[in-house]
Amino acid sequence: MNLFKTIELAVSSFADFMWSAPFLTMGTVEIPFLLFLLLGGGVFFSIYSRFVPFKYFSHGLKILMGKYNDPNDPGEITHFQALTSALASTVGLGNISGVAIAIQMGGPGALFWMWVSALLGMSTKFFSCTLSILYRGKDDQGQIQGGPMYYIENGLGKRFKPLSILFSLAGLIGCTVMFQSNQLADIIRDQVFLPNNMFVENALIGDFLQGLIMATLTGIVIFGGIQRIGKVASYLVPIMVILYLLSGLLVIFKHITEIPSLFALIVNDAFTGDAVMGGAVGAVIIAGVRRALFSNEAGLGTSDMAHGAAQTNEPVREGLVAMIEPFIDTIIVCTITALVILSSGVWQEEGLNGVTMTTAAFITELGSFGKFLLLSAVLTFSLSTMMSYSYYGSKCSGYLFGTKSIFYYRCFYVVTIIVGAMITIEVVLSVVDGMYAVMAIPTVIGSVLLSGKVMDEAKKYFAKLKEI
Repeated sequence: MNLFKTIELAVSSFADFMWSAPFLTMGTVEIPFLLFLLLGGGVFFSIYSRFVPFKYFSHGLKILMGKYNDPNDPGEITHFQALTSALASTVGLGNISGVAIAIQMGGPGALFWMWVSALLGMSTKFFSCTLSILYRGKDDQGQIQGGPMYYIENGLGKRFKPLSILFSLAGLIGCTVMFQSNQLADIIRDQVFLPNNMFVENALIGDFLQGLIMATLTGIVIFGGIQRIGKVASYLVPIMVILYLLSGLLVIFKHITEIPSLFALIVNDAFTGDAVMGGAVGAVIIAGVRRALFSNEAGLGTSDMAHGAAQTNEPVREGLVAMIEPFIDTIIVCTITALVILSSGVWQEEGLNGVTMTTAAFITELGSFGKFLLLSAVLTFSLSTMMSYSYYGSKCSGYLFGTKSIFYYRCFYVVTIIVGAMITIEVVLSVVDGMYAVMAIPTVIGSVLLSGKVMDEAKKYFAKLKEI
């Protein structure tokens, strides 16, 4: 066994352990710790808040549209820019290829558990992003910062700092975008290079050149910081979402009479697991929750850092804005992707996975027009995510090693884009899933321990709102 295979096996084993290590055993059923943490945390936040955040969903939209903006409030970016910066990373290839991977791993029923995870994740994001404003800290340059590492340390005290360090260390790797560069390189290779006999015998060189171009474009933006990222994302994300939704809706309207039966298939498969592993329902749930975490990041803690930079003196406002993310990302965008894949029938074909499955679905339904739409969407999704995600890793580096380290981290980040384009999707997924699992542990635990502080703040805010 060569060194690369050894590394691939080790990384895969680590990711599988993190997502399958049992926490509770109920008869013959074992409940993995991560599953308990993410779904259990979401249930706790929803019930503990008495579903109050959902009641104020429309108020969150008003905040998002700038009704309560005050340029004199502390922070670097507006509520809208915070949301679009976060959406630039959440609404991305997780919605295009992540959904396909979930269906390939867990069958159509995996989408149902993505829905469940997203709805519960809305409550999780309300709590964690409220905390990101409530317990903002300062870096060694005196700049205001937010995120799990700061609200854990500032809210729970120095004795909990190891959790902050754990989150930040995992974030250095987890917040790279090897998945995005891998999948973008994959679709360009399949749809552009191979049909034109380019780099057929030198695929690795082609992947390297793709990675180099991606890294160069990303580097131009990320060295400008969150304000430039926020400005770029505020333009790219709406265009990206509208383009992708329109193309997906075109396919759905073609199969409008089949949609009820597809929803029935999703719900039925969610509880039978007939599509995978001989009826392993647990595998379906894990596939759904695992890909939902990758897609909407509820409980992961990454978008908490973007929301922690918002200009506001009201923590609850940012929590309400943040909870809109899982709804847009998973309930709307991921559902459209899944319906396109299921209605096209390509999910039952062998050898298709990730972005190749979604591409095949759009080409089957819309021909060359579908190919053009998907290539455009993938390009926009990928580059916007690459630009936005660097902010998260930079914040982790700044917290651990000081702000002077951020330049070096960004150099490392740009290099990983090239690496991601050249390695296999299996290695990329194992790295990302393993690090995401580690990041979720301190994020959810910290949010649960500080949940009482969030509800105290929420009672004050909603009481003031009634007086207006």
